[in-house]
Amino acid sequence: MRFDFNDGAWVMLPDIMQELGQWHVRLSDYETGNILFDAHLQGGMVASTKKFFVPFLIEVWLKKPDGTKQTVLHHKLQLEGMPVLVELPVGTLGDTIAWLPAVLRFAQNSKAKVSCSVADVILPLVKDANPEITLVGHEEAKKNEGFTTGFYASYKLGLFFSDTEFTHQPTDFRHVGLHRTAAYILGVDPWNDSPPNIMIQEEDTPPIQERYVVIATQASTQCKYWNNPAGWKEVIEFLKSSGYRVICIDQKTFHGAGYVYNHIPHGAEDETGSRPLSERARWLKHSSFFIGLSSGLAWLAHAAGTPVVMISGFTHPDNEFATPYRVINWHTCNSCWNDPAFQFDHQDYLWCPRHKGTDRQFECTRLITGAQVIHTCRRLIKDMGLPAESKPD
Repeated sequence: MRFDFNDGAWVMLPDIMQELGQWHVRLSDYETGNILFDAHLQGGMVASTKKFFVPFLIEVWLKKPDGTKQTVLHHKLQLEGMPVLVELPVGTLGDTIAWLPAVLRFAQNSKAKVSCSVADVILPLVKDANPEITLVGHEEAKKNEGFTTGFYASYKLGLFFSDTEFTHQPTDFRHVGLHRTAAYILGVDPWNDSPPNIMIQEEDTPPIQERYVVIATQASTQCKYWNNPAGWKEVIEFLKSSGYRVICIDQKTFHGAGYVYNHIPHGAEDETGSRPLSERARWLKHSSFFIGLSSGLAWLAHAAGTPVVMISGFTHPDNEFATPYRVINWHTCNSCWNDPAFQFDHQDYLWCPRHKGTDRQFECTRLITGAQVIHTCRRLIKDMGLPAESKPD
């Protein structure tokens, strides 16, 4: 008889002859008392439907032909001291930084020996900064054939768009937010917005001596952009009039698909390029504040401890970490990403589920004005006691 809790609870039962009796197998949640599976069989494998964290109890009896029952297995899921794997299958920066705190809380609460796989490009940013768990890159995990074996339990984090049966997640991530879904999957406190520790290149030395603000304007799909054509120009002029240099740290100077491409805003200093994330973190740590979208660099700014002005209309504010400087226009269409009625299409660069092909396409950010973002920046500058503009707009 074999059992573990990798990708749910499962138990393998040897075949027995009918004249010796039959197995009685029960899977339950020992905290709630709910029975999740209960059946009789001659042999084979029983696996739970649920793949997220559940405090499973596996019970097996041998029911003999005379009607008596013999307890063969009674095992509660107990993670303390056990090897446990948490897989972050995606390679995106924002998702990794958003989900890693839940993994750390899971390790702390369970006292398990937690290993966590992340994208190789992100590994140097987080590995040495979070020694409480063993962090490995995806490539290392693939090369080491034995890496994914020998774990007592394992869990996969992700955005399960079509999981209507709630097999991989206890609740739809669109209801609880991108970062909190990891906490729900792992069964830990979802209301803690504390970011993970990160490695910052030359952490104590600013890259430039003058006051500056970092911006990031690129995204993976057009609905994530700030689609107001004059927005960045107006904000950059405001920042410069306030005595700040404006540094753009996107990876790409331009990005798009088909006939739509977005370029670095005029007036911003170009620090784009394929640079280590720890270098970008250095720019963020020493900046007065950050202005960006619902993207990975906003999450990196949050982890670097930098005040974040986040411009987003396609997501609801609950989707990301809490910031008092979130910019959204409630007078227009918004939050389609968090509407379970629509499934995001990764292949459609111009995805706009409610208004695509109409004059309202991307109005969620197109109607966020430069004045609205500047108003938020002024409030941040006042709150932080930073120097204000030297002359009126």
